[in-house]
Amino acid sequence: MDLFQYEFMLRALAGALVIGLTAPALGIYLVQRRLSLIGDGIGHVALTGVGVGLLFNQSPVLTAVVVSILGAVGVELVRQRGRTSGDLALALLFYGGIAGGVVLVGLSDSTSANLTQFLFGSLTTTSRQDLIVIAVLGVAVLTAMLALRPALFAVCNDEEYARVSGLPVRTLNLLLAVTTAVTVTIAMRTVGVLLVSALMVVPVAAAQQVTRGFRTTMAAAMAIGLGAAAVGVTVSGELDTAPGATIVILAIAAFLAITVGAATWRMLRRRIPAEREHAGPPEVVLQEASAR
Repeated sequence: MDLFQYEFMLRALAGALVIGLTAPALGIYLVQRRLSLIGDGIGHVALTGVGVGLLFNQSPVLTAVVVSILGAVGVELVRQRGRTSGDLALALLFYGGIAGGVVLVGLSDSTSANLTQFLFGSLTTTSRQDLIVIAVLGVAVLTAMLALRPALFAVCNDEEYARVSGLPVRTLNLLLAVTTAVTVTIAMRTVGVLLVSALMVVPVAAAQQVTRGFRTTMAAAMAIGLGAAAVGVTVSGELDTAPGATIVILAIAAFLAITVGAATWRMLRRRIPAEREHAGPPEVVLQEASAR
């Protein structure tokens, strides 16, 4: 039976493909800045936004976007101006976000099933309106990451050098914070707030095993994310598993396969020259072969 004859599966696939492209395109900058876990922190803040939406009977996605952006901007300002370290700011984001979300959801009339959809994703329940929001915001984030790649790379690689070069470092940092919040929020319906950080980081980590330049790593990470999303939706439909978790597991499997393959290739490349050196110069080898 063709799974994609159903409209809800087509919407699920389209939403997953958007996130599969967008999350790694943003995640490569977060990995470069050693902020791989910021997606988890903002995801917990997004949970507070979901609680606000459920409590006041508003769209949880929209309230999550607003609260996530406020939380991400707040952490970035604390990191820039305050004495609190980045790790401590992320810890406060983790605990405060999830605590606020649990309390607000408990005060609302919502059931635990609604909360589970945002924690672990509910891709097959994506409506047309949800897909429009995911597509518009995803394209906006992807465009910003590609168009501003040189400036964002400079900021993430060496912030002081970027500042001396005249780049608007504070604005670019805030842009990264806002786009991270937006990406986490739109990915809630795909992989859930507890797994979204994996889709930002794992494809990038896999691409780094076989690429060197920033541009090629970014392209490879986006390809891996896109492939994991497409195959994950198909496999989850066939096996009746959670789409978000399936996508993440496939991304991790790709990382392991690429890592093992790259390590094996490097070992073979080192071994071949060593065997040639042990055998001696080509003319000596030929002389020995003719003598035999």
